[in-house]
Amino acid sequence: MELVYANVALACGMIIAFGAVAACIGISLMGGKYLESSARQPELMNELQVKMFILAGLIDAAFIIGTGIAVWFAVSTFLK
Repeated sequence: MELVYANVALACGMIIAFGAVAACIGISLMGGKYLESSARQPELMNELQVKMFILAGLIDAAFIIGTGIAVWFAVSTFLK
């Protein structure tokens, strides 16, 4: 049973770590592209900013959902 606890803890840590790295990479790429596009066409900056914030929320939501699933796995395993 201790091996199951160890594997669940390792899997939860990997879910959170990979989700955090992917979210950071996604937001940094999106922010860079936003700055490029707003520099090229300043008149579209407001429209692009709205879309950028919506996408940032979706990227963060994916990470938060992954964290919630990891916590769910940990709690359901360790409470047995």
